[in-house]
Order: sequence, then structure tokens, then C-alpha cells
Amino acid sequence: MNAPRTPAHAQPASLRLRTLAVADLTAANAVVERAVMGWALAERVKRLALPCYRYHPHDLLHMAGVVAEDARGALVGVAMRDEAEPLDTPAGQRGLLLHGLYVDPAHQRAGIGSRLLDAVADAARAAGYDGLLVKAQADAIGFFAARGLACLPVNDPARDYPHRYWMALTRAAGSGPALHHGPPGG
Repeated sequence: MNAPRTPAHAQPASLRLRTLAVADLTAANAVVERAVMGWALAERVKRLALPCYRYHPHDLLHMAGVVAEDARGALVGVAMRDEAEPLDTPAGQRGLLLHGLYVDPAHQRAGIGSRLLDAVADAARAAGYDGLLVKAQADAIGFFAARGLACLPVNDPARDYPHRYWMALTRAAGSGPALHHGPPGG
């Protein structure tokens, strides 16, 4: 059974999603930077961490991305994906990792993130993955929980990322681990 689609939001009719190209990296990284700088973290932490969030041409050798552009062709969102490590997914499940989902703060809460999430889920479905794995930044856990992704339990605190979410794309009845929706501990 496929996971339910994310709820419809008021979305700009002129928003266009397309595959990220190497030529888009400068604009995509500008979106990433604006999004990261809006997180509820100390400014110094954001500045120090930001280089780790930027994408480079060599990343596209093993990752793929989708961008959202407005009517003027300006990038307002980006989502990157890669194959998930088997130890990070529910037992026996093959997953695609949502490596990053970033929406320019000036365009947030307009459904762009939901459209990008749907596009990555569609790519995972088309490639035959069982689900989509998300390692959410703390500010984003409400976004993923509201879209019905299940919070994965932390089995090994030394290894497991605390805000892991799973969107089951194909699942036989009664299979898979016990999951709960919402933030950890919620």
C-alpha cells in the first residue's frame, strides 16, 4: 500500500519542479545557506556547520536532486537524495535517503517542501525502494510528522540519529517494525 500523499497547500501555480543540474549548484547552495541560517541554532554553530551542508559537483556522482523554481526561474527549494544505509532503515527494508530538503525562508509554508518531498517519494517508488528515510533537523520534525512519516525508534543512541523518519512506500500487511508518528518521545 502506498503512503498517503502529503496534504495540498496553497502553492504558487507557477512553481516548477525539475532535476537538479551541476549548473544549479550555486543557486541551490544559496537556498541551502538561507534555510540553514534560519534554523533555531546559535549563529556560530550555523556558520561552522554550513560548509558541510553545501553540495559540490562530485556529490552528483552518487546523489540526485530536484529543484523548485518560481515563475522567474529562481530556485526557491532543493531536495537531494541518495541510497540509505541498511542499518538506518527498518529491518529488511530498502530505503532512499532524503539527504536534504531546503526551502528559501521567504517561500516557506507555501507547499514547496511538500511538493519536493512528494517528488523524492515518487523517485523512490519508481526505483522500487520500500520507503523513504529522513534524518530531520530538529526544526523540521513537525514538518515530517505532519506529513505522516513514522518516527523510527533509537535502538543504538551511539549510532542512531535521533530524528529519523520513515515513509513506507510499499508494505505487506503486518510487516515491519512498530512505528509511531510524531516527534521522539511524543
